[in-house]
Amino acid sequence: MRNFSKLMLSDEEQQLVNNPGWILTKRIIINKVDQILGLLSESQKQIIEHEKDWLPPAVVQSTPKIAKGENYLQLPYLLLDYPRCFNGEHIFAVRTMFWWGNFFSITLQLSGAFKEKFEKKIMADIRSVKQELYICIHQSQWHHHFGGDNYVPVKQLSVQAFNEIVLMKPFIKLAMKFPLHPWHDVPVLLDHSFNEIIAMLKD
Repeated sequence: MRNFSKLMLSDEEQQLVNNPGWILTKRIIINKVDQILGLLSESQKQIIEHEKDWLPPAVVQSTPKIAKGENYLQLPYLLLDYPRCFNGEHIFAVRTMFWWGNFFSITLQLSGAFKEKFEKKIMADIRSVKQELYICIHQSQWHHHFGGDNYVPVKQLSVQAFNEIVLMKPFIKLAMKFPLHPWHDVPVLLDHSFNEIIAMLKD
């Protein structure tokens, strides 16, 4: 007979498996996050429309996309990508993320022709952003956590060190993060941060 001992439930697990309420609550929370991101996308579209005269056409023409998943480092998440231009090595994306048990974040990601277009403006105006910013130092641009091997606070870097990261890496990835509490502050913070990101890029 096979050994099933390792598959037995702990007391805490036994309580959870007999309690559907926590799963239903999780679904309610995920639905509310989805609605928050949907409302944010409408606000973001208005901002992009207002700034369309100087933004690249591909950015203006892009449409919002919300994606959901259950396993970013074993935890559920939702993503709003807008604007979203993923054309091979040429990327212009603003990604708003909810990561269960961790944070909301908003990230500007640029590579290829978009990085070339905006990198000087970012280096000149990065200190004008009031919200705390982080810059990605990882070799890959596809990690979202704020571990020390992925992001460092911009305020901890000298101007020279920041500029070297921007110029030497094939991408720029700047991010802001917000705690899940107080919950009611998050939509306003994300909306304001999106405004700051777009304003930073404007000539």
